[in-house]
Amino acid sequence: MNDRLFRLWGIPALALLITLSDGPYNGPGAGIRFMMNGAFSLGFTVFFWLGNRALWGWLLRRLPRVEQTPRRLWMLAGLSVAFTGAGTVLLTLALNTVLPKWFPVQPAALFQQIRFNLLPTIVVLTLYEAIYFFQQWEQNVRRADQMARATTQAQLDALLSQLDPHFLFNNLNTLSALIEPGNLPAQQFVEQLADVYRYVLLAQGQPTVPLAEELAFVETYLALHKVRFRENLVVEIAVLPPALARRVAPLSVQVLVENALKHNVASREHPLHLRLATAADAPHVLLVENTLRPRLAGLVPGTGTGLPNVRRRYELLGAAQAVEVQEEAGRFIVKLPLI
Repeated sequence: MNDRLFRLWGIPALALLITLSDGPYNGPGAGIRFMMNGAFSLGFTVFFWLGNRALWGWLLRRLPRVEQTPRRLWMLAGLSVAFTGAGTVLLTLALNTVLPKWFPVQPAALFQQIRFNLLPTIVVLTLYEAIYFFQQWEQNVRRADQMARATTQAQLDALLSQLDPHFLFNNLNTLSALIEPGNLPAQQFVEQLADVYRYVLLAQGQPTVPLAEELAFVETYLALHKVRFRENLVVEIAVLPPALARRVAPLSVQVLVENALKHNVASREHPLHLRLATAADAPHVLLVENTLRPRLAGLVPGTGTGLPNVRRRYELLGAAQAVEVQEEAGRFIVKLPLI
């Protein structure tokens, strides 16, 4: 937290307030007494402000999560009281050697001084916590807004993809060839097509969905393409059962699958191999792999927002790791973190 202005204005203002509280200043030597009180108040304020601020920052780095806030506040209270008490005693003992009348070291006087120093300390730390809380709230609101926009964009991209003339043309041609009286494949194809739209609508407004649901949707989505690609598309899904309970951003896996189909050759000579899997040593990551053989002719132009949108959505979701992309040995690999 950048508190430079807060310190530049807050420390002198608090020192002046403490100085004025030690008044009234009248009679002979009032000006000198005011200046000396001001100097000592400023010194004490700088010492306790910066010291307690350092304690607050240290605890914030060690216990940054929301659920750790009560523990952090209790530790801050204990450490702050100890620091303020010890600092008051040490400073008073040092100044007593110079100005014994101004800084008595009797236990009652020391206890009263500690109580006095704790009051502005509590006020300052409360202000720090309030400012930090407001900043976190503001960031969460901004992150939620960005997440909503990214999710809406992903849903719009998915809908536009399904409504793309090439997609509809190919599927309608396939459907016209399948539909015959009593033709079960035609019925299945139509049902799968409806399932695709149904999932897109159900996923609307949800920041995450279970991986099991997303994979079921992707299998339906791929089944539609398998009717057209047939043996030219080879799909392998090898996801370990524990990973199915984890969550992903809705339509994120579908976007990666769609990119593989859109940008790579899928022919009898060069089948497109698509693999979705998790590894035993990395159950928190879904691998989406495909053979990398870019299509040079007849490529359907994309918006260029699919993969960047997926990356941005996982950043907003606060995923433990970022979406990673690799190209190696003729394969294109995307590592999607599971939440």
